[in-house]
Formats: sequence, C-alpha cells, structure tokens
Amino acid sequence: MKQYLDLAKNIIDNGVWVQNERTGKRCLTLINADLTYDVDEGKFPLITTRKSYYKSAIAEMLGYIRGYDNAAQFRAIGTKTWDANANENSAWLSSPFRKGEDDCGFIYGKIGRNFPKPDGGSIDLLRKIYNDLRAGLDDRGEIYTFYHPGAFHMGCLRPCMYSHHFSLLGDTLYLNSTQRSCDVPLGLNFNMVQVYFFLAIMAQITGHKPGKAYHKIVNAHIYEDQLDLMQNVQLKREPFDSPTLKINPNIKTLEDLETWVTVDDFEVIGYQYHDPISYPFSV
Repeated sequence: MKQYLDLAKNIIDNGVWVQNERTGKRCLTLINADLTYDVDEGKFPLITTRKSYYKSAIAEMLGYIRGYDNAAQFRAIGTKTWDANANENSAWLSSPFRKGEDDCGFIYGKIGRNFPKPDGGSIDLLRKIYNDLRAGLDDRGEIYTFYHPGAFHMGCLRPCMYSHHFSLLGDTLYLNSTQRSCDVPLGLNFNMVQVYFFLAIMAQITGHKPGKAYHKIVNAHIYEDQLDLMQNVQLKREPFDSPTLKINPNIKTLEDLETWVTVDDFEVIGYQYHDPISYPFSV
C-alpha cells in the first residue's frame, strides 16, 4: 500500500500534463515507477484505502492464461473488463478485423498462446515456460509476452502490461512484469493483484517456492477527471495491513488453469478496507 500511495503522490507532485489522443483527456504523467510485491511473505497487494474487487482481476488473468479473445468469455469467468473495449471503442467498431459483438481480436493471451512465427505457424509461449519450469530449467528467456506491433490493428486494445519474465534461482521462482502504460487510480489496483497472482500460481503449478514479483511501469498517469478523488479522498485515508491470498492447493497443473479453475478457487483473508471510490473509466 505504501508503494501505491507514494506513486500517486509522486505523480501529483512531479507529473507533467499530457494530452491523450485515444481518450481525448489530459493525464498527469510520470515516467518510470518500480513496485515490488512480497509473494514470498504472502503479503497480497490489494488496495485498502478503497474497497477493491480482486476476483475480477484474477478472472481477467485466467482469461489471459487461456488465450481468450472475446468479452463474453471473460464475462463467463467473472469479469466485465473487456466489455467497453470490445463494444464501445470507435476505432475498433469500424475495424474490418472485428468479428462482431464482444470480439476483442488479437489481444493479450490470444497472442501469448499463439505467438506468430516469421516462417509460419505459432508458438505457445506459456506452454514453453511451464514445461521448462516444471523441469527445473531457466534459459533466461522465460517470457510470456503479449506485445506484437504487427498485430495492433487486429485487436481492440494494445497490451498495457505486456511482458511477464520468470526467473528460477534454485527452487525459488521470481517474476519481472513490465507495463507500458498504467491508469494508477483505476487500473493499477488490478495490475498489482495480477502480478502477484501470476507469480503465486505459476510457482504452485511448477513446484517451486515464490520469491519476489517486480513490477515496472513506464508511463504512470492519473486522468484529469480522477485527480480530485485521488488527491482529496483516497490519499487522505490511512491504509490497513495487507491481506493474504489463499489458493486452492488442488490446482497443480497448467491444464487445471485451462479447464476447471474458477475465481472461487481463490480467497482473500483478513481484508480490511475503506469505502469504494468510483473513478471514471476512460475507453
């Protein structure tokens, strides 16, 4: 929580106003932020200065693991986060690549599980990482990436948190996640949960202990219509201690995550929080 609040204060104190073309709004923007999550200590980074909804964040990550490309698929597992991007983004609505209602196109996990090869075909990046880590291998390139500039026009949104790099030292698994752009009041709450979750669940299904998760944000920003709520409401509140995330121990393989696992297999314990804050969402 301290890292999150310090970042928000830093943006307010040192950020620069930038006009965002996609949303038509100004953003108070800071370049470069680094956060660390103590997965090894079980300190789940769920925001406590406002009520946060972790199940939707985990559901979205499950969708990325499964390679989903449709908002209806994401809704079916517990999150509506792709509804607006699939159905309200004007550029995507006029795209010849859009297949119809709820279609997201070539996004996130759809790319990562089917990364195109220059000589034809595709690579399942997550399967390769999983197989290596299960065998105790780390080739210093265990990277699950969603970033493919040649496919941006084929999806409703470029990936924001676009790379997850796993590293194995002995029997301890680490994660470095990189995010090109982050809506700090609204999106970072999700992203913090997802980075923590991804390391915790990958450690469990590959048979390793989780270490630290490192989260790099390149462009961290607060939209102009979010600033007052952040500055005069959320930053005025005292944070509570971090809760813990309990994961169903019966989740043992990647196939489990691909098939029967639901958000009900994850439970947050000891979560204290302040009242919710309804930050505006920019499509």
